[in-house]
Amino acid sequence: MTIGWFGKERVDYMTYDTHGVWRCYEIKISKSDFHSKAKNTFIGNFNYYVMPNELYEQVKDEIPSNIGVYIGGSCEKRSKHQELKVDEQILKDSMIRSLYREADKQMRSNDLILIESISRQLNIAKKNSDCYMRKYHELTNNIREKYGREILKELELI
Repeated sequence: MTIGWFGKERVDYMTYDTHGVWRCYEIKISKSDFHSKAKNTFIGNFNYYVMPNELYEQVKDEIPSNIGVYIGGSCEKRSKHQELKVDEQILKDSMIRSLYREADKQMRSNDLILIESISRQLNIAKKNSDCYMRKYHELTNNIREKYGREILKELELI
């Protein structure tokens, strides 16, 4: 994902959650890749390397203390929270642009099987989202009924 309209910085992978937390991931596959001149764009609230275990064992002493590490889908080293290094609206705009670009490429491919597959995935995601939202509202209602509205504020659920 390219950061900004004409940005020179790129993030391999980035997420944004419902609590407004940004996570950046830099994927490294070899020691030469880890030491390459390509910039590591650690601009999120939490930042991680994603790498194979063999590489981690070779470079673990070179990884800054605030950067986390994922190996094989599990967190080997936790990241420490930091303030965003880029305005949040720039990150949101960059993410939207990136998502649109990928969807547009797939739709322009005129691959009907791919387009139908994406449509099915979108429908499933929408159903799952609706289901989770219903469960969330049921849970917050149950908590409010049992413990009162103030506990929801304390838990930052409202």
